[in-house]
Amino acid sequence: MGLFGLFSKKKKETLDEGLSKTKENVFAKITRAVAGKSKVDDEVLDELENVLVTSDVGVDTTLKIIKRIEERVARDKYVSTSELTTILRQEIASLLTENGSADGDSFDLPSGTKPYVIMVVGVNGVGKTTTSASLATGLALRGHKTAVIDFDVGLRNLDLIMGCERRVVYDLINVIHGEATLNQALIKDKNCENLYILPASQTRDKDALTREGVDNVMKELASEKMGFEFIICDSPAGIEQGALMALYFADEAIITTNPEVSSVRDSDRILGILQSKSRKAEQGSTVKEHLLITRYSPERVAKGEMLSVQDICDILRIPLIGVIPESQNVLQASNSGEPVIHQDNAAAAEAYKDVIARLLGENREMRFLEAEKKSFLKRLFGG
Repeated sequence: MGLFGLFSKKKKETLDEGLSKTKENVFAKITRAVAGKSKVDDEVLDELENVLVTSDVGVDTTLKIIKRIEERVARDKYVSTSELTTILRQEIASLLTENGSADGDSFDLPSGTKPYVIMVVGVNGVGKTTTSASLATGLALRGHKTAVIDFDVGLRNLDLIMGCERRVVYDLINVIHGEATLNQALIKDKNCENLYILPASQTRDKDALTREGVDNVMKELASEKMGFEFIICDSPAGIEQGALMALYFADEAIITTNPEVSSVRDSDRILGILQSKSRKAEQGSTVKEHLLITRYSPERVAKGEMLSVQDICDILRIPLIGVIPESQNVLQASNSGEPVIHQDNAAAAEAYKDVIARLLGENREMRFLEAEKKSFLKRLFGG
């Protein structure tokens, strides 16, 4: 399992974060610090330690690096300062290799794949549309041109959460059947410069979706003229025609689930279908899978009222990309026609921002996993 799969790997995350910060500016500082010195001795090692710590590499990582260089100096008897940068790079590479940072479940997006198609899938009521809206908004706020497509034909909830329901003139089905162009159907978001919404139809059924039609839409979004970097597909509940259409073209699937037995069980079935009916499966490849847990309450977990994060990870066995805490802000945001990620200081908004960061390859510690510790007075008087 990857970097964010299990919380017992916190030390691994800390080490990776420190090592990732040891870049060119650090090596430049080291060169200046050892100028005029000919060999690596205790004084040079002290200077090296100071440079690494002040560069926010981290104390634990710094100690590991210093220890390795000390062992190298003791073994080789004499090491010149001109060799120090090369040795430092070698030891850092060695630490990264031992740490397993290059495992297959990292969240780095593949280079050269544009647009990158992410499908949000899950059973009814787990927060797929809320998640699709916040992921698309978060990517757009990061400067990535993003389209979010509603595949839930017949219901159409995405435009309500995005606050653009009154601006819908044409929809996905109109585009597929040649009744409108893609430019006519795409709705530019009111709050984000780089975000566009393609709504579903309320008057057609899911049989109106065709693979050829969806393929044409995807190809046009991928064209240089459109220039989209990400396509977020808001899938209908379970596995039906709309979900299968979104699934077929996905590069990555975010399996959204509540910490409830029925939701987790159905998610397990979705995983099986995902790896057998996608275009990537036909090509002999696989769709990347990540787990997103929504409506998580550590207090209720402690009472035995819902599954823990570890329980869900043990059942589904896919890398965890985020945990969204149970929050009234989500409902308030949906009712006001605004993705929750726009709400400052809301726990759910911060959790979605963490998910965006991980999707883009950043290291973020998992938050909102522990119940808030109440003060003595709160425990005494309630609240």
